[in-house]
Amino acid sequence: MCGIVGYVGERNAAPILMKGLEKLEYRGYDSAGIAVHDGKNVNIYKAKGRLKVLEERYPPSEVAGVLGIGHTRWATHGEPSELNSHPHVSGRIAVVHNGIIENYQRLKPWLEEKGFNFISETDTEVAAHLVNHFYEGNLLRALKKAVALLEGSFALGVLSADYPDTLVAVRKASPLIVGIGDNENFIASDIPAILEHTRKVYLLDDGDMVVLKKNDVRLYNSLGERIRKEIFHVTWDADMAEKGGWAHFMVKEINETPKVLHDTLLPRIDENGRFSLSEISGFAAMAGGLRRLFIIGCGTAYNAAMMGKYFIERTARIPVEVDYASEFRYRKPLIGRGDACIVISQSGETADTLAAMREAKKRGARVVAITNVVGSSVAREADEVFYTWAGPEIAVASTKAYSAQLMALFIIGTELAFRVGGIDEEQYSAMLSALIKIPEQVQRVLDNVARIQQVAAERFNAKNVFYIGRGMDCPLSMESALKLKEICYTHAEAFAAGELKHGPLALLERGTLVVSLMTEEALIDKTISNMIECRTRSAYILGIAMEGNIKAVETSDECIMIPRTMDCFAPMLAAVAAQLFAYYVAVQKGLDVDKPRNLAKSVTVE
Repeated sequence: MCGIVGYVGERNAAPILMKGLEKLEYRGYDSAGIAVHDGKNVNIYKAKGRLKVLEERYPPSEVAGVLGIGHTRWATHGEPSELNSHPHVSGRIAVVHNGIIENYQRLKPWLEEKGFNFISETDTEVAAHLVNHFYEGNLLRALKKAVALLEGSFALGVLSADYPDTLVAVRKASPLIVGIGDNENFIASDIPAILEHTRKVYLLDDGDMVVLKKNDVRLYNSLGERIRKEIFHVTWDADMAEKGGWAHFMVKEINETPKVLHDTLLPRIDENGRFSLSEISGFAAMAGGLRRLFIIGCGTAYNAAMMGKYFIERTARIPVEVDYASEFRYRKPLIGRGDACIVISQSGETADTLAAMREAKKRGARVVAITNVVGSSVAREADEVFYTWAGPEIAVASTKAYSAQLMALFIIGTELAFRVGGIDEEQYSAMLSALIKIPEQVQRVLDNVARIQQVAAERFNAKNVFYIGRGMDCPLSMESALKLKEICYTHAEAFAAGELKHGPLALLERGTLVVSLMTEEALIDKTISNMIECRTRSAYILGIAMEGNIKAVETSDECIMIPRTMDCFAPMLAAVAAQLFAYYVAVQKGLDVDKPRNLAKSVTVE
């Protein structure tokens, strides 16, 4: 899980590479490096730590050359160090790599027998030596032969000291795009890295290779045959990927949630005041005869999937199975024709989710993708796509994208429920009306931020935190606890409130923070009983409940109130409150909110 960028043109490459890596630092930030061709040699500049360490050590303005590649690393093989950081060099070849080479341990002894000396602990060095082994003056041919022996997921950018005007690259199961400029061209792991230079990109497919010069881009398939692709024109603004005065991307993105929900919802309401599922019409047509629905995701997307299960089973009465994408293949799932599968991935490049999607398709299920990135691997390989129009999400911890995923699932679930007779016309209209109000109600939660800041300032030193809930508050507790783990490094666990007495109460001690989610009005009395169990054991109770819930206020030590809506949609409001609480706890602790330790944004390795 790393970020790569490459440039060939007429301008000095180093500042462009550094700026591009800055936009990709959410993908990895334990080391960084660039390789720049000065017209005679490829010079390597690397540093352990954040990108600013590299910039301070090697000021970009002092690095000469109009051709280069860069890399920001999230360690998978070998500890963070200057030696393990990219680019890796073999002879006159320099390589940057995103992904994992699964068979590097088998290739390494073979290459050592050929006389290659390994100096790092990384899998990437195998790729560099392999390209060098096959290199006989034709860089593309050497790359093609090397890729034929590599197993795993990878995107590679390659330079040779013999070619001061040429950059080659390949994509296999890891994201890579090509940017088209005027007398300059680019490669990158993600669009924001090059967006200030061009809005014209090629979206590479698995196996695609590319040769770039400053005024020429040639695309090839895995067989080495020339191919043509349509240029994808980026429509969103570069400013969407900038902080815009906010202290961190995370809080900026939380505050973008009302617009994100509006943009995801409103285009799906047709002129008759109905939800339109025209984007996923094939899936919608299955509604009446759908045997089972599978929803698959990782991390936050998995938690969204669990919320979808509760909602769709409750309203549409369709059996729903939820799987961790990383486990789906290995349990030999009973999925096939007559079933449908929704895969959820913010980036559309999550390796485990892609593998699970391919397994579902192979077994005959119809696959719908809920994703935020147009042209991503998930979007291109799914049968149909339901886009969440959340714009770029830069902070590692997902916030606005999670909210958009919930909105997508609620839109799909509401329409399915009506089509199969799970809800009637009156209920359908009420649910649609309630969803239309959600963006404005989220804004009201954001406007109440001072109360959330105060609670975070008082409780940020909690060492152990329980999140509890019943009904749809149960999957919400999972996502809320995940946010605290991700950015605050606080031990946080989510429990179905009714399960406390079956073991977790043994963990309670004086001062343990228990966050009780109480948006299921019909279940509040039962949840309150569980809160009392915790208070009896000297826990501190923070409640999150809808306005007017007097019982919740009376039972909690502190209570954050959210606007009143239908129970089934209240998690979208409570989620924002929980995100803000986690954010301000992290701020109180003085932590790096956007780049939590050991994590990266787009998980493109299994």
